[in-house]
Amino acid sequence: MSGLKHAGSFRDLIVYQKSRVLAKEIKILTQSFPKDEKFSLTDQVRRSSRAIGANIAESWSKRRYEKHFISKSTDSDGEQMETQHWIGTALDCEYIDQGAHDLLIAKCLEIGRMLNGMIDKADMFCGEPPRGVREEAGGYFAEPDPEDTDD
Repeated sequence: MSGLKHAGSFRDLIVYQKSRVLAKEIKILTQSFPKDEKFSLTDQVRRSSRAIGANIAESWSKRRYEKHFISKSTDSDGEQMETQHWIGTALDCEYIDQGAHDLLIAKCLEIGRMLNGMIDKADMFCGEPPRGVREEAGGYFAEPDPEDTDD
């Protein structure tokens, strides 16, 4: 990984952390949207903003294969662009003001730049991950219960 500190988890990625902040801010902001938007605009912008981080997590799990990593990272970028669209729609409907719009769009654009940097430098993220950063293996077998016998 060319001298860079290897992230131990997708949770260590700054872009993932920023996507979580964006999703939380959108959730809080959309609580003031009209009730008749609950199953349309509110759900759409929440879903797309949450999918940014979900796709980053999924791309991390596929980093062994560069093309899969790029594909899921591209999906994440698509979700941030969709989020931009819904933020614009909220502005058009006058559910948010220009200041809130501009702040959220700036956060989306920053996440997009970071994702595109990851895509452009996918070889730095991909390949055989070091064995030391793998998640701890789960147990496959349960210990038998001493009181559960056929005697």
